[in-house]
Amino acid sequence: MIYLYAFLTGGVICAIVQIIMSTSKIQPGNIMVGLVCTGAFLGALGIYEPFREWAGAGASVPLLGFGNVLFRGVKEEIDANGFIGIFSGGFKASAVGISAALVLGYLASLIFRPKLKK
Repeated sequence: MIYLYAFLTGGVICAIVQIIMSTSKIQPGNIMVGLVCTGAFLGALGIYEPFREWAGAGASVPLLGFGNVLFRGVKEEIDANGFIGIFSGGFKASAVGISAALVLGYLASLIFRPKLKK
């Protein structure tokens, strides 16, 4: 059942974003920043963690999950190191995911030979 919850949750999040992109003039970059900020805000309110436990990967994979990861990392670093945690927490919490995206993206570019649009 957890796979169904994850699939439906991720699908609903993506559908909502697609509707916003199709019906408004908001730029995609602004929508992505809004999703990251929304995930951090919901984490600060304590809403995101129960949602993530229920939905699994459907809630942790989209950009909402990235915002929540950044928030949790900053919060933990502030608790451990004080003010400097504001600057280091997000990097420590998200470093593995960002590094994996860069390495796997590079490997994919070697395999599939991407071309620039003209």
